[in-house]
Amino acid sequence: MKGVKSNSMDHLVPIITVFGIEFDLAAIMMVVISSVVVFILARLAVRNLSVENPGKLQNFMEWVVEFVSSIIGMATDFKKGRVYLGLGLTLIMYIFVSNMLGLPFGIITEAHDHHIPVVFGQELVVKGEHEHLAWVWWKSPTADAAMTMALALAVIGLSHVQGFRHNRKHYLKHYFEPWPFFLPINLIETAAKPLTLGLRLFGNIYAGEVMIGIIVGMGWIGIPALIAWQGFSIFVGAIQAFVFTMLTMVYIGQASIHEEH
Repeated sequence: MKGVKSNSMDHLVPIITVFGIEFDLAAIMMVVISSVVVFILARLAVRNLSVENPGKLQNFMEWVVEFVSSIIGMATDFKKGRVYLGLGLTLIMYIFVSNMLGLPFGIITEAHDHHIPVVFGQELVVKGEHEHLAWVWWKSPTADAAMTMALALAVIGLSHVQGFRHNRKHYLKHYFEPWPFFLPINLIETAAKPLTLGLRLFGNIYAGEVMIGIIVGMGWIGIPALIAWQGFSIFVGAIQAFVFTMLTMVYIGQASIHEEH
């Protein structure tokens, strides 16, 4: 099992193996929780729609819709890009909620007498020797590189599919611009997009949670720093949700909404 060593205890990832495939239970659980939270927020916001007397959640959702609309307008032609409004809303809300989940608290379980817990009939995988064992169950889903890379691959894959479907001539032509011998460079750029998109989000959120762990280890002396860092982490989480959504719309716009002149 992979983990990050501390001075007194190894905080490990709860993994089980099914048919030779490793499943990160904490990551799966947090992805589901993020999805449920976003769904509940969205449903509550539109439950009692009113033009004359809108509720606070409805006002908030309307502001989010306008904000995402402005992102699409900055990234591409809004009249053609408005079809992606639902995607933008989903991304910015899901990523923001995911970034926030690891801030308030963490859930860690310890093994007693080196007794390895059994989950769904499978022992948690432990790799290497560890003096003490503890598993982290609650964290931001976006602090997991697999999750952020999956998101990045999904949206980049969508941009290629939409580009090929709706703007095939430009989509294929741009690989050979400005000259044909730029093809290898353009292919490298294309391959780098999901890496930069996914790892940027992962790196910022993971680093923030590592800092929180370090500050918490300082005890009561670190309380002022913890409060300040929590506030800064909210700002970083919001910025990262915005950046991911903005770049998604830019990539889709470049591939599928580009107009030939």
